[in-house]
Amino acid sequence: MGALDSLSDYISDFISVSSKRKKRKVMQTVEIKVKMDCDGCERRVTHAVSSMKGVKSVDVNRKQSRVTVSGYVEPNKVLKKVKGTGKRAEFWPYVPYNLVAYPYVAQAYDKKAPSGYVKNAAQALPSPNAADEKLMTLFSDENPNACSIM
Repeated sequence: MGALDSLSDYISDFISVSSKRKKRKVMQTVEIKVKMDCDGCERRVTHAVSSMKGVKSVDVNRKQSRVTVSGYVEPNKVLKKVKGTGKRAEFWPYVPYNLVAYPYVAQAYDKKAPSGYVKNAAQALPSPNAADEKLMTLFSDENPNACSIM
């Protein structure tokens, strides 16, 4: 009986320990826009972020003013750590222009964006009452009334 009691105690301890464990953080990639002018700025930001717990890789692109951090980290903590270096930082606000339906609408187009990128704007759609939009849908295959015009 002693062996079975110790085995049941061991299993119950294992079950209780596994239920008390913290949930593991998810592997994430965080992109941050940071204005960096020199090698010293780049080195300071890289060192600050790479010293964080859970960081697997840090990629700095000074030309685009972009820092990409991959690892088991929280995005807000990474942003706070970068701001702690004295640099102005924000989450990467741009997306590749080919992923946006209308990349040259006033809210999406940004002259300061790196080449090939536009601002990630949710309202970057033209109004449905715009004249050019009406003409496009007039001859569209998806318009059921288009055949009557042609």
